[in-house]
Formats: sequence, structure tokens, C-alpha cells
Amino acid sequence: MPLSPCTKVQKNLLRLPLTPPDFHDGVDKQTDDDIIRLATHVIATERDALTSLHDLYYSNPVAQLGFKRALHVISKTSREGGRVIVSGMGKSGKIGQKFVATLNSFGIRSAFLHPTEAMHGDLGLIGHNDTVVILTYSGRTPEILSLLPHLPPTLPLVAVTSYQDSASCPLFTSRPSSLCTLLPAPIPRAEVEVFGVPTPTSSTTTALALTDALALALAHRMHPSPSAIFHHYHPGGAIGASVAPTKPELMGSIATKVDAVPVIRNQSVHGSPTVLDALLTAASSSSGWVRPSLGTILAPRQIQRIGRRRDLKHPLSSLKDGTVIEKGDWISVPAANSVQEARNWILHMRQSSRGRTFLRSGTILGIVDAQQCVSGVVEIEEIVNEDQLLKEP
Repeated sequence: MPLSPCTKVQKNLLRLPLTPPDFHDGVDKQTDDDIIRLATHVIATERDALTSLHDLYYSNPVAQLGFKRALHVISKTSREGGRVIVSGMGKSGKIGQKFVATLNSFGIRSAFLHPTEAMHGDLGLIGHNDTVVILTYSGRTPEILSLLPHLPPTLPLVAVTSYQDSASCPLFTSRPSSLCTLLPAPIPRAEVEVFGVPTPTSSTTTALALTDALALALAHRMHPSPSAIFHHYHPGGAIGASVAPTKPELMGSIATKVDAVPVIRNQSVHGSPTVLDALLTAASSSSGWVRPSLGTILAPRQIQRIGRRRDLKHPLSSLKDGTVIEKGDWISVPAANSVQEARNWILHMRQSSRGRTFLRSGTILGIVDAQQCVSGVVEIEEIVNEDQLLKEP
């Protein structure tokens, strides 16, 4: 039976290679180089735009006056219980949303108003004592121009735009000049001229930098400690963790619980635990501590020291060099004390000869809980460097 056209096509497809052909290395390399050149050109162009913006606000009295006025207007609005209402269309709107988020992080109550949604009910977001901030590079965005007549006529208006003269800015034509504040954000060359396409790049970069500058300036104007305010409103994420105050480490948190220290059970025929018994018990102890009896303890550092003895059958009771510490010889330290407080106390006490007699290498600190019971133990070397314990003040 002759093959159908579909069957012939399927058989021909099976003969095709399963992997695409390789491209010539030289073509790929050339394309990559072009891409890198384009990318660095974009970065350099935006860098130049930021440099131009910096020079404008560093030396131009009109730009400086506008910035100072925006600071005054927005801080006054915030102190009087009003909000900053930010609006922008497209990419400028995205910059506006970031501005709102930054202001809120500093407790400066703000909200974003989409120009189109505003015309469909969201105008109710605006209060009688708010300030409106408009972001539009061209100053002629149709959605923004349609919104302006519907804003309360008594509200201050701040505009981030390419215009450098309030008198010629179309955003201010129907509003008293006393309520208008211009924040110029021009760029040295039009984006379509530089890149061949009018995609917002340098214009949004300058708007972002300028609104960031305004947000931080407002935070410093309104708060004695902007960092504390920012931490209060931004506790989450890596940023929150980086500015969060660190809680001091407490003695109770680093102590080994006495109840968790194993008591030596494998005793010799003479009824007294030996060095070997201590070593075998320590090997199974999660903390390295062991108790020859309920009233004595053997610290990890001492166990390491006696482990070097040749006579492992030597009774622990015959060791007279302070290896096994009686409970009555533990130095009491409150569990609620921080490690730093304990360190400072030890070093202070060691300034006297009496302090050096009981706060020395090998000392066991008994950690006293809220019920005044010794619930944990800490080697002094965990708190103070061994070299400091051996050094005379």
C-alpha cells in the first residue's frame, strides 16, 4: 500500500539531525562584543545623566530652591497628618511606587495613585491636607494632564519633570504658583537620539536618584534618628536583619545544664572512678563534661589534660591538683548576666590579688537561675582568653 503524504513527512523528519547546527565562532564572538559595547554605552549614558543631575542641584539656585521647598511642603504635610500622594504613568509610575515605598519605610505616610484608576474612583484616595507629587519626564503625559483638573485646587503640587522653569511647565498652568514646586530632572541628551529608541532609561534613572535623595533628606529633616525609624518600619528581610539590634548573649544561654552532665558509672573494683572511667564517660557525653559524683564535676579542658596521663587506672580521688572541682568551689554567676558583663566582672576582680586566687585558669562558673539554683556550668576560659588568665595585671 502506498505511503500517505503524512507518513512520508514523518519519515523525512526522522532523518533530520536531532541537534541544531553550530554557529561560526567568529559570528558569536562578534555579536557578544557588540552586546557588551551596547550595555556599557547604556551604563555610561546613565552615569552622565546622573553627573549632570548632581551638577544641577549642586550649583543651580533654582533647583536648590525647588528641593528645599519640596522638603518644607512634604514635611509640613506629614506633621499635620496628611499624606504624600504620588502619581505617574508607565515607567515614571514605577519610579513613583518606589518613592512611596521608601517614604513609608521612614514613617512618612504615602500612597500611589494611578492616573487612569484615579479617573475611575481612586480620586477618593486624596485627602484635604495631602500633597501631590507628579512624575512625568515630558510634562505632557495625557493621563496626567487629564488628572490635574480633578485634583483639589488647594493642595500643593510637586512635579518631577524635565522642565527647568516653572512658568513654562504645563503641569502648573491651572494652579497658583504658590502651590507649585518644580523638581527639575533633565537629561543631557534625548534617549531616542542616543539609543535610536525612546525607551525610558536615563530619564527614569535621574527620577529615581532625585526621589531617593528627597526621601532621605525628608527622613533626616523629620527624625532625629532615621536609622531607628527605618528599623521600626522595616524589620523583615536581609535589610531588617542588617539593622536589627543584636541581643546580648546571656550566660544562661551558653551554659551546660548540670542535669545533662553524665555521672561516671563504670567504677573500678575499689569503688572509686578512675581516669579511664572518666575518659570513657566523657566520650559519650555530648558536652564533654562529666561528674565523678553528684557534688563534683570534671570540665572538658581538665579531661583533655588527664587524658595524657600514662596511668589510666589512677583513681580520680587521688588527683590533688584541682582537676575535680567540688560544687562548693564553683563561682556563682547569674544566668541573666550577659557574657560581656561576666567578662568585665572577671577582669575587674582579677585586678586584685584576692580575685586572682579564685578567678584563674580551671575555674568553674556555676550559673545561677531565677530560682537561685545552680542550673548550669561554664569554664572560665569560655569567657576570658586563657592568655589573660595567665597574665598578671
